[in-house]
Amino acid sequence: MSASLMAAAPAPARATDIQSPAALGAAALLLLGALAIGQAVSPRQAALYLLGAALGLVLYHAAFGFTSAWRVFIADRRGEGLRAQMLMLGIAVLLFFPALSAGSLWGQPVTGNVSPIGLSLLFGAFVFGIGMQIAGGCASGTLYTAGGGSVRMLLVLAFFIIGSALGAAHFHWWQAQWHLRPISLVQDWGVGPALALNLGLFALIALGTAWLERRRHGALVAARPAPRQGLARVLRGPWPVLAGAVALALLNFVTLALAGKPWGITSAFALWGSKAAIAVGIDAASWPYWSTPQGQAALQGSVLRDITSVMDFGIVLGAMLAAALAGRFSPSLRVPLRSALAAVIGGLMLGYGARLAYGCNIGAYFSGIASGSLHGWAWMAVAFAGSVIGTRLRPLFGLEVERTPRQTGC
Repeated sequence: MSASLMAAAPAPARATDIQSPAALGAAALLLLGALAIGQAVSPRQAALYLLGAALGLVLYHAAFGFTSAWRVFIADRRGEGLRAQMLMLGIAVLLFFPALSAGSLWGQPVTGNVSPIGLSLLFGAFVFGIGMQIAGGCASGTLYTAGGGSVRMLLVLAFFIIGSALGAAHFHWWQAQWHLRPISLVQDWGVGPALALNLGLFALIALGTAWLERRRHGALVAARPAPRQGLARVLRGPWPVLAGAVALALLNFVTLALAGKPWGITSAFALWGSKAAIAVGIDAASWPYWSTPQGQAALQGSVLRDITSVMDFGIVLGAMLAAALAGRFSPSLRVPLRSALAAVIGGLMLGYGARLAYGCNIGAYFSGIASGSLHGWAWMAVAFAGSVIGTRLRPLFGLEVERTPRQTGC
C-alpha cells in the first residue's frame, strides 16, 4: 500500500483502541470458514485457509511491501525493504532446496514453481512491474490492504481479476511464442551449488543496496520507534520488517508441506474471472488455458476446492483481523478520480501481466526463486525495470512517490 492510499483513507483509530466488532467479525469468519471448508473439502484445506490468514496477519503487521520497497529504492536509494526481501529469500532457499531435491516433505510429495523464460514471461513481468506501481500494490499487497480496509484496493482487485481472465484467454497465443525450457537450478546443478549461487546473489544485492543507501544518505535509515512492546506488539503490531521476512519464509515452507507446492496468489484470480465470464455468457471453458482435466474440474467445481482461492480468502480475513487489532480498520468510499483511474489501469496490468509471467511477486518471484527456478530471477529483473517506469508515471495520476519507507506495506 502506498502513501497515496493512506491519504485517501481516514485517520486510523487511536493506537490504544482495538476495534472489537471488526476483530470479532473477522475471527468468527475465519473460524466458521475453517469449519465449513473442513467439512465440505478436507481438514487439510481448512488448515490452508487458516495458513492464508496467518500470511495476511504477517503481511499487515509487518507492512511487508514489495511495491513500496522497490519504489523507495528507485526514488531515493532506501534499501531496507529490498534487504528484507533478500533475507526472506535466503531463509526460503535453505528450507526449500533440500525438500525439493528429495521430492517429498514429511511424506507429502512436493514440486516447485518452475517455469520457462520466454517472451510471455518477459512481457508479462514488465507489464506487472509498471502496473504494481500505478495500482499501488502487488498481488499480496492488494489482498492484505483490501482486507485491512482500503476500498481503493478493492477496485484494484476487481480489475486484477478481469485482467487475469483476459490473460487466461490469450495465454495459448503467448505460449506459442519464443521460450526456453524450464530450468531448475536444484535439479540441474544440485542443492549445494544452487544454494551457493542464490545465497551469494542475495548477499550481493543486500550489500549493494546498503552501499548505495549510505552513498546517497550517509547512513542507513534508522529504526522507527514502536508504539507497543512485548505481547501487545506481537498481537497488534507493528512488527519489524525483518520479522515479517522470517515469518513469510517459514509460512511459505509450511505451504509447501501442506499443499505440495509453494505459495501462490494470482491463479485464483484467473479462475474467479473465468467463472464470472461463464456466468455472463462467455464460453471461458473453451479457452485452451482450461483444457486440461484439472482445469475443467476447477471451472466446474467450487472455489473452496481450489487451494490458492481458499488461501487468498484467508489472507483478506487475516489482514482484516490484524487491522482491527491494530485499531486501523477504517474503510472509506472516498477515492480521488485520478487515483481510481490508476487503480483500474494498474489492476488490469497486474492481472494480465501475472498470467503471462506464470505468477506475480509471490508465485513467480518469491516462490519461483525459492523453487530454484531461473525464471524467478528473470521475473525480478524485468519487473523491477517495469517498476522504474511505473514509479515515474505515478505523479500523472496524482500519486505520491515517497522518499522513505513507511509503515504502509505495498
